[in-house]
Amino acid sequence: MSYAIIKVAGKQYRVREGERLLVDRLPDGEGATFAPTVLLVGGDGDPQLEPGDGMVTAKVLADVKGPKIRIGKYKKRTGYRRHTGFRASLTQIQIESIGGGKPARDAAKPKPKAAAVEPKAEADVEGKDERVKGMPAGYEDMTVAEIKDGSTGWNRPMLEAALEYEQAHAKRKGAIAAIESALAEKEGDS
Repeated sequence: MSYAIIKVAGKQYRVREGERLLVDRLPDGEGATFAPTVLLVGGDGDPQLEPGDGMVTAKVLADVKGPKIRIGKYKKRTGYRRHTGFRASLTQIQIESIGGGKPARDAAKPKPKAAAVEPKAEADVEGKDERVKGMPAGYEDMTVAEIKDGSTGWNRPMLEAALEYEQAHAKRKGAIAAIESALAEKEGDS
């Protein structure tokens, strides 16, 4: 994850990994590690609106004082003058890591090809009518983007077989549109 929105001492901060920031004074001592409340994690696609605690770890670097603020009060013609000051008590923290759990991308990664070969063999044994003759190799496992990229290099019978399969089984609009546009392109070339 590239960023997170955390809540520390009642205030919200947008943070990145390795970033240092000043927050209101925390009870944790110098060198302590803690997990702030995580409100949102995002940056690698869709934001996770319910990430849960523990996805962000932060380390307390030091307790510091903020800049000195001078406050002056004055009323004309009365001799009233008051001067006070203020320095905020702050804690400097560093964001150690964001996304301690498994990233969402690991779940979306395709399975190894060795595992994908066995189900195909079983499908061929159970019913050969599921696979349309003349389709490109490994078509069933292709994503819409892979179909769009690969369809430009396929010949007309392969495109027609893939279109027949999509209309009968998968019905993915993006794949159907890509195959139909590749077929139209082939007709325009002929």
